[in-house]
Order: sequence, then C-alpha cells, then structure tokens
Amino acid sequence: MQKVLIIQTAFIGDVVLATAMLESLHQAYPNAAIDILVRKGNESLFVNHPFLHQVLVWEKQINKYKHWWKVLQQIRQTQYDAVINLQRYAATGLWTVFSNAKQTIGFDKNPLSIGFAKVVKHQMGSNTGLHEIERNQLLLATWPETKLQLPKLYPSAADMASVAMYKTMPYICIAPSSVWMTKQFPPDKWVAFLQQLPKQLVVYIMGGSNDAALCETILEQSQHPNAHNLAGKCSFLQSAALMKDAVMNYVNDSAPMHFCSAVNAPVAAIYCSTIPAFGYGPLSTKSFVVQINQTLACRPCGLHGKAQCPEHHFDCGHKIEIAQLMRCLPASN
Repeated sequence: MQKVLIIQTAFIGDVVLATAMLESLHQAYPNAAIDILVRKGNESLFVNHPFLHQVLVWEKQINKYKHWWKVLQQIRQTQYDAVINLQRYAATGLWTVFSNAKQTIGFDKNPLSIGFAKVVKHQMGSNTGLHEIERNQLLLATWPETKLQLPKLYPSAADMASVAMYKTMPYICIAPSSVWMTKQFPPDKWVAFLQQLPKQLVVYIMGGSNDAALCETILEQSQHPNAHNLAGKCSFLQSAALMKDAVMNYVNDSAPMHFCSAVNAPVAAIYCSTIPAFGYGPLSTKSFVVQINQTLACRPCGLHGKAQCPEHHFDCGHKIEIAQLMRCLPASN
C-alpha cells in the first residue's frame, strides 16, 4: 500500500480523533503516502505534520459544489491504493465511489456504501463500549498490521515558542464554550469555579474568536486576579501546546478535550447532556470525568448536543457541583 486517503470532513474534534488512524497507518506502513481530506478551517491542525503527505481541503461555505467537484478531480488524479471514508454523508460517499481507488472502505450508514468495496457496520450508542477511535479502527481490519493508536497532534517548535511566555508559573486552562448549549457548562458555574480557585493560580480562558465575549464575561464576573482571556489569540496547535503543560485543563465534551487527548495533557472533562459512554471520552493518561451525581430520566437527551434544554431546566449542567471540579486540581495548587 503506497497511497492512502482518509476522509473526515466533520468538525474539529472528530478530525482530531481521526489522527489515531493516521498513526496506525504510519506505524504499519512507514513509507506510505498518507493524505487526509477535511473541511476548510481544519487543515491548520496539520501544519508541519511530520509524516502526513498532503491535506486536501473542501470549502463548504463558498461555491460548495464547485469545490466538491474540484476535490473529486484531485482524488481521481492521485489514484489512491485505498480511500477510507469515516463520514456517513452522501457527498463523501460519492467521492469514495468515484475515487478511482483500488480499494474503498466506509461505514454502512453512508448512503453510498453499496458502492464501497468493503463496508463496516457503524456501531454507535452507549451499549457498544467502543470509543470513537476504536470504531474508526474497524475500517482498518483489512490490514492486520495496523494496531490501534492514540490520536496525536504535532505542535511545532514555533507553536511551543509562541506560548512559552504563558508558562512561567503553574497554570490551568479553561475552555468554557461549545457549539451546543447543552454541552456547555453554564457560564455562572464557571464563574463560581474561578472564585473558588487559589488567587495565586494562573488561569487561561481559551476558545476561538467567537468565544471571546463569553470568556471575557466569565473573567470579569469572577474577578480572579490571575485569570487571562486568550480566546482568539491561539491557533489550534498553539492551544494544544499550551494545554500540554497545564496543571489541569477544564473542558466540555468538545474539541479542546480531544486536543488534550492528542498531546496527553491532564484533563477534567465536564459532561452535561451527553455521556462518555457514547465513545468520545478523554484519552489522556491523567483524565477525569465530571458529571451530575444523580440519575436524570432525560439524560442523555441525544447523541449530540442541542441548542437548548428540551426540558427547559438544564439540570444536567446546573446540578454539577463546583467541588467536583475542585477535586480534579492537584493538591499542591
């Protein structure tokens, strides 16, 4: 096997978890040219990646179908030995079917799977016991040489240098936002948490540029003297580089948790409406799961987050105790 393409055009966290497959393939076939196809914006995860051959990018926001056709042409011209599709949507299924690859592999839930050379049952749900990286690894069963690996990101020396100024004192990172409201620990709870932290402990509140206002509100209301808003100031790889050396990282069930897994950073993952049993839990050596201590008939309310609580109380978030977060902090801090 000389040329392989992995297709994962989902959101950031899913792409980070897909890096486990890159590791598996590279370990088994170190001389293979491995490519990955992602949606525009996620390509920055792979800047200066040490063994990835090429990153293909699909621009979905502007001239979506024109760019889709351009990507198909790129795929066909490369003549891959294998195209492995992690996605369950028709657009990626068409790429796979018409890829001109010697072998095509994907999940049965893709509507175009009938045209794949090898189809794998997608096992989703809280009763499977499978983590997402294990689900994806099933697509590599054709090659027994491949062994399950952990996801991995590769911040460069420049990424490390860009955040070195923030590492002069022990610190924690907090990523308070999420695309979905029901995955987000409530802002007032973050404020209460910061108010209980030691005043001398440095706190970096992180996120994208769209999260800056939320992060600033939490910082101002908490009045923690050593809290700093870094939202929008760090790239994905710079964020991972900063989280790597934190005393602890407090995150939602969202992309920053997977950043921690990909650099083996200590993490406390807070679950509100979702549960770790869906297969997206933290993989760091030092990791904690924080969730409500009682059973709720409405939890989980779905495999993914929602724009608002269907029951209009959001008890799965509000009833998590600050003491649970504090217990994840090393005693010396």
